[in-house]
Amino acid sequence: MNGPGGLSAPGGPGGPVTVALVDDQALMRAGFRALLDAEDGIEVVGEAADGRQGLELVRARVPDIALVDVQMPVMTGIETTRRIAADPALSGVRVVILTNYGLDEYVFEALRAGASGFLLKDTEPADLLQAIHVVAGGEALLSPSVTRTLIGEFVARPPDRATPPGLECLTRREREVTALAARGLTNEEIAAHMVISPFTAKTHISRAMTKLGARDRAQLVVFAYESGLVAARDQARGHAE
Repeated sequence: MNGPGGLSAPGGPGGPVTVALVDDQALMRAGFRALLDAEDGIEVVGEAADGRQGLELVRARVPDIALVDVQMPVMTGIETTRRIAADPALSGVRVVILTNYGLDEYVFEALRAGASGFLLKDTEPADLLQAIHVVAGGEALLSPSVTRTLIGEFVARPPDRATPPGLECLTRREREVTALAARGLTNEEIAAHMVISPFTAKTHISRAMTKLGARDRAQLVVFAYESGLVAARDQARGHAE
């Protein structure tokens, strides 16, 4: 149920997935809201027309998911994401970037800022709803196209021989599941590849995230590429075959 100003109280444990809409286009917000309001298990807790308003909304309502337009007046979506990710009080909020554009220009910067995934604004309604549930469940929304973009970003960089801090703290299994996650595999696919249960795969992922201080799975994937745990050039060859 919506309250004054189009706001409603966030859902508690076991309640609906709560969503904040941050986009400078009123018609776009209205379209997303109509779709989400019609879906059982999802509740829109508020709307904002620019990044600064969006940050205030997220701080006030602490939604599960913030759908944030990448290009907005006052404050960009990437800066909004960065500030959400930097606020300890918002550690449970997951940001999904919305864009009308191709992904290449924004993927790496937004993931570094703390985004959990990306959606094109013309995404099919069923895919949008699925994406919200995926991210709310703790998964990263990293499609094959996003993975390819990450690979391209690191292929273009000069190799760094230095071992980044933190990599040595991972067990062999944790390194393996992190590398597989960076290649875009789900927990179920990782489990099948390693001949373990999905629960065990998820446990390894969670432990790796904790050890590395990763906010979510998307941040773990960025670390895998930055650290050299995943060989981007080998990955690029694999995608080209």
